[in-house]
Amino acid sequence: MTDYKAIAESNNFIILDKYSKKLRVKESYQSEYDLESEFIQDLIQQGYEYLPNVTNPQAMLANVREQLQTLNDVQFTDSEWQRFVETYLDKLSDGITDKTRKIHDDYIHDFVFDNGRIQNIYLLDKKGISKNSLKRSKNMRS
Repeated sequence: MTDYKAIAESNNFIILDKYSKKLRVKESYQSEYDLESEFIQDLIQQGYEYLPNVTNPQAMLANVREQLQTLNDVQFTDSEWQRFVETYLDKLSDGITDKTRKIHDDYIHDFVFDNGRIQNIYLLDKKGISKNSLKRSKNMRS
């Protein structure tokens, strides 16, 4: 135990007469794989669902479709989903900045279904964040 002499104390801080910072050197190396595995376990413990079978873009889009249908209380036909992805969600002309902007600024899309009905499709619910669902696969890279 270290002895110290308090010079001044308040509810928010203490000023000590002497303080010695102990340097600690990490004796081992943690690989990126181990770091990511630990991060995934931390997220699982916080309530996130881990999907190890989402290992390619097609599986990821299938999961996104399921999550968006649940969030928006809607069912896309295969042709509607394909059109939604190609014209809004994953346009070929969009770069990473455009896709990021969608999440922040343009996260609501007026979508016209095959029967002519128009509905706002939310990528996420910014007011009721508990309605959003985030799932992660260890093998998917952005």
